[in-house]
Amino acid sequence: MIPVRCFTCGKVISSLWEDFEKRVAELEEPGKVLDDLGVERYCCRRMLLTHIKLLDKFAPYQ
Repeated sequence: MIPVRCFTCGKVISSLWEDFEKRVAELEEPGKVLDDLGVERYCCRRMLLTHIKLLDKFAPYQ
């Protein structure tokens, strides 16, 4: 589950996650995808690049 806002600057980034994930799965370069989506700040780029999907791993334990 991607955070709604960047932890550092507060920009809304959750709306970009689906497009980013889909395009990277199609083997596009992540840096160029972020440039196309208009993500310029390092903090916001970090949030999208380093996100790990943990919800699928922890869901069976609830």
